[in-house]
Amino acid sequence: MKKLTSEDSETKTADIVAGNIEKLKALFPEVVSEDGVKVDVLNQLIGKTVTDVEEKYGLNWHGKRKARQLALTPSTGTLRPCKEDSVNWETSKNLIIEGDNLEVLKLLQKSYSRKIKAIYIDPPYNTGRNLIYPNDYQDGIRAYLEVTGQVQGGIQMTSNPEAGGRFHANWLSMMYSRLRLARNLLSHDGVLICSIDDNEQSNLGLVLRDVFEEDTYDHVCVPVVHNPRGVQGTNFSYVHEYAFFVFKKGLKVIGARKIKPEDVDWRNLRDNGGESLRTDARNCFYPIIIENEKIVGFGDVLKNDEHPASATVKRGNLFYVYPIDRQNIERKWRYARQSVEEIRNVLRAKKSDNGYEIEIGKDFGLYRTVWTDKRYDANEHGTKIVGELVEGSPFTFPKSLWTVYDSLFAVVGEDPNAIVLDFFAGSGTTGHAVLEMNKNIGGNRRFILVQIPEVVEGNDRYKTIFEITKARVKAAATKISEQNSLFKGDCGFRVFKLDSSNIRTWEPNREDLPGTLDASVEHIKAGRTEEDILFELLIKFGLDLTVPIEKKSIAGKVVHSIGAGVLLVCLATEITLAEVEPLALGISAWHKELSPAGECTVVFRDSAFSNDVAKTNLAAILQQHGLENVRSL
Repeated sequence: MKKLTSEDSETKTADIVAGNIEKLKALFPEVVSEDGVKVDVLNQLIGKTVTDVEEKYGLNWHGKRKARQLALTPSTGTLRPCKEDSVNWETSKNLIIEGDNLEVLKLLQKSYSRKIKAIYIDPPYNTGRNLIYPNDYQDGIRAYLEVTGQVQGGIQMTSNPEAGGRFHANWLSMMYSRLRLARNLLSHDGVLICSIDDNEQSNLGLVLRDVFEEDTYDHVCVPVVHNPRGVQGTNFSYVHEYAFFVFKKGLKVIGARKIKPEDVDWRNLRDNGGESLRTDARNCFYPIIIENEKIVGFGDVLKNDEHPASATVKRGNLFYVYPIDRQNIERKWRYARQSVEEIRNVLRAKKSDNGYEIEIGKDFGLYRTVWTDKRYDANEHGTKIVGELVEGSPFTFPKSLWTVYDSLFAVVGEDPNAIVLDFFAGSGTTGHAVLEMNKNIGGNRRFILVQIPEVVEGNDRYKTIFEITKARVKAAATKISEQNSLFKGDCGFRVFKLDSSNIRTWEPNREDLPGTLDASVEHIKAGRTEEDILFELLIKFGLDLTVPIEKKSIAGKVVHSIGAGVLLVCLATEITLAEVEPLALGISAWHKELSPAGECTVVFRDSAFSNDVAKTNLAAILQQHGLENVRSL
């Protein structure tokens, strides 16, 4: 028996306004939107004159201006290193970052601007149950810490129920700000790939055209059959989703597709329609010669019912294949002898001394705009793979590993040093795909994964989605290493966690101003390590989070060299007047030895200097030796 509460409709008076809107919607559905009633449309429908001054092409929704402003608001956060959660910290160039992707994207702007070759994202599909990030705040870091329970607060992450008046608007605002930031990271020849289903497919296409302008970027939408069994709806069984590919116009950025023996369909080469008999075209009946040892598994193709044994004559290690169908009727190839070299659909034929040879398993041909390969099945190659790697995984329908693999292969297959970003990392499929690609075709491609620590309800082993992301990539890397002893590629990753800046901001306690002043003498927050500060400096100065960091003792103080001397940092807590000269001279000598390619910046802890004279003298000595950029924090 359900107990009635004050929230139930039965205990409330009639909502007259909602009733009026429903009646209006029944009569004129086009005048009601998520934002209310479109008065100008209603006036037009009842015969009143309406000007078109305000009409213009484009996608608008309530909250778009705020979403744009959020993308432009600088982050007050940092990324803190977590060596204990990492794998091969010292050598790995892969990154897995825990945090709100909006804030993380802001923090990556300097270090990775125009350096990302491929961005693959599989964002929430807005089914009414998905998490919608809390964008209604001024201080993003503070809100993130409250949401994830790291500090006390009242902000909550909630689902986006269809009953909400701004169901589509909330989702669009969440995506818009993140896409604007992502665009800044893409290299000149970079490609954004975004998966989606029918719930927001049309809106995603429009918002992508808003962020990536049509006069500058090409937009291709590829349906992908990811669930051949189908999800039963009221009127249809849904078997596919979509992948948008966005890239600069006029550039060749999608590589050649990889043809596998199992992709061969002889019907594409043999003519079966009207006037398809041998007698209909004398020049189209001839053997195509296939060299058996060159084609792994090709024997299975020849057993295909569409290609009977009677069509093939074996001579030594060569198969002479004729256009004969399964009824043993002699037909013709679709192409005459003289044009057979131009075949580019599934097979490539070329002339040789023996006749015509077929090439299979080569990289050639354009990707098609509908993907139906069985390996895109999200249950067979998504759920099962994650379940085997991460015992107890709550993911019920993650992306097929091979959907992501083939999407990325199209973009970075020919770039062995590409950086791949996924800021909706989920179960970590993108990271796994990059590892597989490096193992299969060689290369040192890197991944950056970002995932918010969304709580997993009822799972004792994994408290958050981020823990699953990390566990899946670690398990995949371990499996690849164990099963491929000759592979020496990067199977590790560095873990970072989003947090507030290490540098204290001025937050006066008006009831204890003397105490506030004393506390503000030290600009670094309590509990933060030297490594925390070093990596914040990398972010602020726009250096890669995997650049080498060396350290050296100079005049009894630890000095760090970052990026081969581009940044020299001394975070000693005390520097006396007597220590200034030997320290400055030692730093100058090391800088000369390192001879960095770019201009060098030297950074000290501000509170370390015993007095202003010590600070001034140290800066003067460094400047005398060519180190002009001296900073303190």
